[in-house]
Amino acid sequence: MERLTAAATATDVARNLDRAVVVAGDEVSGPLRAALAEALGRAVRRGSAPAPDGAPVVRVGSRRPAFAEGGERVVWFHSVNAGVDALLRGGEDQDAWPADVLLTRTVGRMGDRMAQYVLGWVLAECQRVPDFLTAHDRADWSRRDTELAAGQLALVYGAGRIGSRVADYLRGAGIRVVEAGRATVPDADALLPDARWVVDVLPLTPATRDFFGPRRLGALRGATFLNIGRGATVDLAALEAALHADAVHSAVLDVLPDEPAAPDHPAWRLPRTTVTSHTSGPTTDEDVVTDLLSAWRALEAGRTPALAVPTARGY
Repeated sequence: MERLTAAATATDVARNLDRAVVVAGDEVSGPLRAALAEALGRAVRRGSAPAPDGAPVVRVGSRRPAFAEGGERVVWFHSVNAGVDALLRGGEDQDAWPADVLLTRTVGRMGDRMAQYVLGWVLAECQRVPDFLTAHDRADWSRRDTELAAGQLALVYGAGRIGSRVADYLRGAGIRVVEAGRATVPDADALLPDARWVVDVLPLTPATRDFFGPRRLGALRGATFLNIGRGATVDLAALEAALHADAVHSAVLDVLPDEPAAPDHPAWRLPRTTVTSHTSGPTTDEDVVTDLLSAWRALEAGRTPALAVPTARGY
């Protein structure tokens, strides 16, 4: 049903594409706006420049458009980010995303970037890289046991495009991988005590908020936990308890419930935890241009873009 709704919306957008006005939000940089104009072969207005009355509008940006009655007629919004939960929920005073407005997102090479981030931390841990760096600073020549990643178990929660790419990279290192999608979470949960690594690539929805809480984190038996999904999918108090109990051996957190993390943020004080600054999956201007152009061409060909978001699902 969700896919059918997206297809119907895409069909409506395609009818208006030739006469649509493209508007890039004020948060979109000048160089990106120019690159979009060159790729599309048409003018791209700044967000503050009003579109002609009644003209269908294609918006590009990271901020939710105003859908107020009497405003511009937005028919399609392309997000420069991969995550769209903030756009869909917007705020308590905002209505649900209109069913007649197509929403697409930018993924680009994010799957590869995030997969490399995860694999890099996994292999660094196996080779004791953090320990050797510390030993180097102390001029400490001590041997340390390393381990093979191959043959060990990783659970990847979030089986979308990015999660599947993470799984591919891990399998390339010989790691046994179980991907947990919406239908297979119980199967993955049953393997939590056996996992060496648990990777959170979940989107944020009402069903995934605090998904990793006391029950799942407490079921681990010395696994390393990595979060590259959404910060609010993890109960930080439960993670702290699991770290102190050694249920979680160590953690790598690229995302937090509230960002940026101030110096007094509790995440900095978690034992055996490394916090990185939401850098595992950056999107580049090239990614935005490539994905918007791909979606545009799909619409011209009468297809629903691969990066169309089923908005009723929330991600």
